[in-house]
Amino acid sequence: GASGVASGRRGRPGNRKLDDGLALRALTVIRDRYADFGPTLACEKLWECHGIRLAKETVRKLMTEAGLWIPRRQRPPKVYQPRARRACLGELIQIDGSDHRWFEQRAPACTLLVYVDDATSRLMMLHFTQTESTFSYFEATRAYLERHGKPVAFYSDKYSVFRNTSAGKTGQSVTHFGRAMYELNIDTFCANSSSAKGRVERAHLTLQDRLVKELRLRGISTVADANAYAPSFMAAYNARFAKPPRSDFDAHRPLRDDEDLDVLLTWRETRRVTKALTVQYDRVLYLLDDTPENRAWIHRDIEVWEYPDGRIELRAAGQILSARAYDRLAEVDQGAIVDHKRLSHALQVAQAFQAQRDSRRIGTAPSRTHRGLPVRANEAHPGTKKPRRFTEADMDAAILQVTSQAESNRRSAKARG
Repeated sequence: GASGVASGRRGRPGNRKLDDGLALRALTVIRDRYADFGPTLACEKLWECHGIRLAKETVRKLMTEAGLWIPRRQRPPKVYQPRARRACLGELIQIDGSDHRWFEQRAPACTLLVYVDDATSRLMMLHFTQTESTFSYFEATRAYLERHGKPVAFYSDKYSVFRNTSAGKTGQSVTHFGRAMYELNIDTFCANSSSAKGRVERAHLTLQDRLVKELRLRGISTVADANAYAPSFMAAYNARFAKPPRSDFDAHRPLRDDEDLDVLLTWRETRRVTKALTVQYDRVLYLLDDTPENRAWIHRDIEVWEYPDGRIELRAAGQILSARAYDRLAEVDQGAIVDHKRLSHALQVAQAFQAQRDSRRIGTAPSRTHRGLPVRANEAHPGTKKPRRFTEADMDAAILQVTSQAESNRRSAKARG
């Protein structure tokens, strides 16, 4: 009957119910010794010091019911009061990049690098670029320094240009941008939240409204034209929105004669010279000339400098080492003589070879979109297995693929005929 449907354990305590005596004992110990501990730490100490083994969520529940712990959702929100502006122009410059469709549908999306003075909210620099990269910031910062001088400090977010997130693995805590600013005696600070650099964040919102419409009205749809228009827009913007500083002192400092921006604003990496007088950088092998000066650097570290225009220099002890490049990826015989009947086939093989070769440049090299090069694709490699090198078997596979495709096309054409 109906009584048979009811559970036989109805009215009995559950098998996993915590013993009242154990709960009271644990709560008494927590009140006496661990009242200001968090649930996780209190749970660990109960087991280590008192032999009471409970789950941390059980301890959390006991402490919450006893009023010893307040869940995060029930805590009052933190109040972030606005920070007072700096007193002087050039004392603190907030910098950030805004990725947006600045030209709407007339051109692809790009990035605008924005430099805002903290004391006055003045736009100090606007620079359009393809991506937010180290060389892009080098280019914008160079224009800033040549126009205004050196500020006391730059204030940015935790983007990889400003903060090295892999310092524990590489042992290198300073980024290339940070090293350049240090040599220029300019401090760099990273904000812990977006609200901490709210002046540049609010400037993004205004620019994404006003600047987009100004570019539309003037028919501007290229990065070069937008950069040419930026100074006149900044002048009108600052006349309307800039605030007067509390102090008339300008904290900018002029560049010294010994501060060569061409030398300082470079990408630098350390490489070790092999016994064959070779150095590898970005999958390109550099052969040092066999001279007594270069031989002195065998098994020693030197620096590879890459300039914004793409030039590569090998330097050691302040001297440029003579060397020549040998691109190990240039495996195609550039001077090969190809019969005109095989030209189409050779081109198809070369295209298949290039498609597999394009992704083989090292991922730690700098982004070069400032020189018009395409954005490097982020290819995911599962696990920790390194990407496989292109081999002769891959070349044979590409040839077979092209050959089979050509044979299939020939059969289709013959069938239609």
